[in-house]
Amino acid sequence: MMADLKDKTAIVTGSSRGIGADVAKFLAAQGAAVVVNYRQKAPRANKVVAEIEAAGGQAVAVGADLTAPEGVQALVDAALSLSGSGSLDLLVLNASGGMETSMGEDYALKLNRDAQVAMLQAATAVMQPGSRVVFVTSHQAHFINQVSTMDAYEPVARSKRAGEDALREFIPELEAKGISFVVVSGDMIEGTITATLLDRAQPGAIEARRTEAGKLYSVSEFAAEVAKAATAEVPTGHTEYVGGAVGFLE
Repeated sequence: MMADLKDKTAIVTGSSRGIGADVAKFLAAQGAAVVVNYRQKAPRANKVVAEIEAAGGQAVAVGADLTAPEGVQALVDAALSLSGSGSLDLLVLNASGGMETSMGEDYALKLNRDAQVAMLQAATAVMQPGSRVVFVTSHQAHFINQVSTMDAYEPVARSKRAGEDALREFIPELEAKGISFVVVSGDMIEGTITATLLDRAQPGAIEARRTEAGKLYSVSEFAAEVAKAATAEVPTGHTEYVGGAVGFLE
């Protein structure tokens, strides 16, 4: 496993804003050259890159739709070009969605399962032993088969769980290549688009979850935990429950 991220190259999907943007900044601060991925909002991604470069880091913004094969390959190609050694060492699968009303009924499954698998396959085809894949999810999705969630979020949660299950099937293959796979699961995150949409669909839902959990992490706090998972000494297949999982593990 990577002892640090100096001279390493990382892809962070869905990193033009929110959790992904902060993860990209944290990884760059640890020495990684980072591919910042966006789907439509180039100015946001360029701002993240500018902040990384202003702090002395290295990054590039790449517009790519992960549900399209050419989008997935564009990220891998960018990482190999960005790397001084032509390598890709870390893949953070952060992009997710499905609550959008304009993307079609099957968009959640396309993005949260199919695109995750496609990204994993394309990236790990060029990753070397000692590399790592980090999949970002929520407790609400990770535990959806055991604990029900808010009605408005259930389709997304089930698609995210389907994505995690599909990715976990690759663990033996990845292990044979010396690539580790780690899942980071968090509660509802304060200030995210998902939390905002859920509270709009079901007023009071976020406050109720905050009361039950005792604390909900901010975007920056959760992103820091995702970044830590890049080099954490944990076995492949490990799930890190950020802040614990009150109401889920009991």
